[in-house]
Amino acid sequence: MKLVRSVESADVKNTGCVLTIGNFDAVHKGHQQILDRLNAHGQALGLPTIVMTFDPHPEEYFVKSDGASRLTDTGTRFFALQEAGIDLMVSLRFNRQLAETTAEEFVSEKLVKQLGVRLILVGDDFRFGKDRQGDFSVLQRLGRELGFTVEDTNTVLADGERISSTRIRHLLEAGDLAAAEQLLGRPYNLVGRVIYGQQLGRQWGFPTLNLAIHHKPALTGVFAVKVKWKSKQQPVFGVANLGKRPTVGGLQTLLEVHLFDFDDSLYGRRICVEFVEKIRGEQKFESFDALKAQITKDADRAREIVASRGEKV
Repeated sequence: MKLVRSVESADVKNTGCVLTIGNFDAVHKGHQQILDRLNAHGQALGLPTIVMTFDPHPEEYFVKSDGASRLTDTGTRFFALQEAGIDLMVSLRFNRQLAETTAEEFVSEKLVKQLGVRLILVGDDFRFGKDRQGDFSVLQRLGRELGFTVEDTNTVLADGERISSTRIRHLLEAGDLAAAEQLLGRPYNLVGRVIYGQQLGRQWGFPTLNLAIHHKPALTGVFAVKVKWKSKQQPVFGVANLGKRPTVGGLQTLLEVHLFDFDDSLYGRRICVEFVEKIRGEQKFESFDALKAQITKDADRAREIVASRGEKV
């Protein structure tokens, strides 16, 4: 699977494609139904499958603030789409030019001329184009005029309620990781490259892997976690803090992960952090000594959580 940042870079206009469009925040069970159908169409027509997303989220652009919290960043979505069997992810920069593009211009210039789209599959609430004037009926009309097929998908329900990113976001904000996992179809996770941090954890006997988080996360606090990376066959468990680290004067959101009984260097590696269970919320401590004492307690609690699930730490 490839990730490109423009329709020109997709390089499929001569072959054509089947396409779906949306934010795909979390790639939950509702999204997975769309992706399964897209893959089926791609195989039947012998065409590549494309998921088109936007960064930042259009809501963030129009509100001119952090907007709603996001479940995933581009990298995490990429790996979820890759696991779903998609061929290409097109992540378009959502800016003033794109916001001012009419539905008709967007379809004719980007989807037809640049991507050679043969089939478009969208959710039942899909809206697009300037002032959100484009919808399923507009896509159908443009399909008849420009020569592509349009299909929509039905809402996927769980316990009588629609599965949505908003619903999952609320569950994560409440710390209910188990319920979120049911709607996602997998444990909630974040993917990123390990960067250098302040090295404070190492000084205190708790070396950490640090991942920069470039979006407003749906959850913060301290968690028992499971970590995986490409060259490691078995996952490694640990304890993690996701937040701004108020005790040490942190300004940027960071995911800090301490792995149990592991001290190899993973700088520069891309890792996947699965959130197993929430231990507590993030808080500011009166001193570094108090913070260190709490980290020890958090690590002990994380080990208990992992052991209670029958996992070997």
